[in-house]
Amino acid sequence: MTSRADETTYPALELILDAVANWVKKCRDATGSCDALEHWEPDEIARTARDLGVSPIELVRMAERGPHAADLLPRLLRDLGVDPGTLSRNDPAMMRDMQRLCSACSHKRRCERELSAGTAADNYRHFCPNAMSLETVLAPA
Repeated sequence: MTSRADETTYPALELILDAVANWVKKCRDATGSCDALEHWEPDEIARTARDLGVSPIELVRMAERGPHAADLLPRLLRDLGVDPGTLSRNDPAMMRDMQRLCSACSHKRRCERELSAGTAADNYRHFCPNAMSLETVLAPA
């Protein structure tokens, strides 16, 4: 297993996740938990979401999922022979979309099992919401 220090970083995603983490901390400080989002003014949620380039609903969902919700994506990319850092630099919009889909994925257990078994590269098409994007990334230029 790779350590956090060995993993490629994604400055754009880190900026968004840091902002979400600060938002969650602010919520916890104000209410004692982040479960009570009704304590946030809608304009504050909208303003924060706009600053991050996401919808208010996406911001709330991102906060609920936590900062490690897309951690399996770099592992899958590496298994497919794609350098996550290079993809992030060459096509940041695609990488952001893939991270967003990965963070919302309901097949994380299967993905983790497939990655651990070394079969994810063969089977991702059957469960990964990023399958079409991955096919595009893998297509010869």
